[in-house]
Amino acid sequence: MAGVRLSAPRQFMDDFNKYLDKAFKFLSYRPRSEKELRDRLKLKKAPVDIIERIVKSLKEQNFLNDRDFACWFIEQRTRFAPKAWRMIELELRSKGIDKELIEELRIKKHELRGSEEIDIAMKIVERKIDKYKNLDKQEVYMRLGGYLARRGFDWYTIKKAIDSTLGKKV
Repeated sequence: MAGVRLSAPRQFMDDFNKYLDKAFKFLSYRPRSEKELRDRLKLKKAPVDIIERIVKSLKEQNFLNDRDFACWFIEQRTRFAPKAWRMIELELRSKGIDKELIEELRIKKHELRGSEEIDIAMKIVERKIDKYKNLDKQEVYMRLGGYLARRGFDWYTIKKAIDSTLGKKV
């Protein structure tokens, strides 16, 4: 009988360690949000009580921190895959980052104001414009406009960026 009582806690610890290893492996590729980790562990069919203990443990050890993740994510998006702030915000929300934290980081990072967003959009246009050198002006506007729109830029910013860049190329 004593063996039966010990097997349940032992089994829990074995499962806990198994899923903790999976969590560490998942976190080893890049920083993750708490929601991303929870979703991953659910996908791996981890029991809810084990997920809660793993999340608590990783937060205590600072392996899981939504604020640090959001800062890292914003930095990556602005440096390597430039997008408008509203697209970055949508991506963060989909990763479970709290609206208040996003707003705080936007203010802290001095939200991309109109002219800064135009500068980012212009850099994107300058990178892409040579692909469209054999097309007429209207087609260039349509293609570049669609590309920028898919990255979350508003129409005013798109028009300004394309007009400015085409003005330099003429």
